[in-house]
Amino acid sequence: MRIAMPTHGGVLSQHFGHCEQFSVFDIEDQSVRSREDLTPPAHEPGLLPRWLKEKGVTVVISGGMGHRAQMLFEQAGIEVICGAPSESPDAVAESYLKGTLETGDNACDH
Repeated sequence: MRIAMPTHGGVLSQHFGHCEQFSVFDIEDQSVRSREDLTPPAHEPGLLPRWLKEKGVTVVISGGMGHRAQMLFEQAGIEVICGAPSESPDAVAESYLKGTLETGDNACDH
């Protein structure tokens, strides 16, 4: 499993398309094996789902994401989790793997 999270200022970004980087975690046996921080290509509609799919991502955790982006990820076979808190990506990944990640409303309204 590979989990990607958009980050801004070192924490999970609440606005998916406006992130500085993606923290990508390799997961084995329900544990983080490695983390890689990647700078995404310039934002254009529909690009990030394809780019993350090429990176082998299977789950995206975000604070907020527009409906169209969610549909594109789902079409690519990538699970989307929205409403995650603005915490360090490491803390979010650990909560997700433990089954204790608390999500709220999708921070994006488009």
